[in-house]
Amino acid sequence: MVSPRVEEFLENLYLRETEGDRCSRVGDEDNGTTQREAENAGYVVTGPDGKAQLTEAGRALGQRVLRRCRLAERLLHDVLLVRKDRTQSNACAFEHVLQDGLDNRICTLLGHPRVCPHGHPIPEGECCKRAGLDPLNEVSALCDGRPNQTGVVAYLSTRDHREIQKLMALGILPGSDIRLIRLFPSYVFELGHTQFTVDRSLAEKIIVHWRDREDDSSS
Repeated sequence: MVSPRVEEFLENLYLRETEGDRCSRVGDEDNGTTQREAENAGYVVTGPDGKAQLTEAGRALGQRVLRRCRLAERLLHDVLLVRKDRTQSNACAFEHVLQDGLDNRICTLLGHPRVCPHGHPIPEGECCKRAGLDPLNEVSALCDGRPNQTGVVAYLSTRDHREIQKLMALGILPGSDIRLIRLFPSYVFELGHTQFTVDRSLAEKIIVHWRDREDDSSS
């Protein structure tokens, strides 16, 4: 398992290579030890000048770490309402948690953002590529669906952390299969084998990839 120190070192090198930027989270006094650790793991090679150069594996990992960092910034800013000038320092610790597919779930939750709160690009993930090729036909709010129509939750369209928490407590997460049952007087839908009821203010925050009528009739 790669240590957070090596991850940040690779992120730093990737930033300098792609954006001419320098991440200050890895101190110069640690670079010698960290560079040797990264080299032993096959992520960098040391040139004649003593400077580290990313291998293909190191570049891929550096890109993934940067992606997690900037997604963490978006989550902190958009959902948890952390001030923009504080997102980067908090994201430093949070980025190491967004592994094992959690980064893709966060990305989907946020609607596949292209830039961080500071305007820097977020590297594209596999979830972003799949979203562009999604075979499901229509993307709209739960309140705009038809009775008995089925789909997949795409993301939650709200920056209110209380609404996010309430919806997630119901099990409404990106990638969850959902079926709309009734529109009036409240919105009734099914997740798994459980039915839930929400009002319009929440139903319009649940964005769904809807299947077409033929898909519905065959299910």
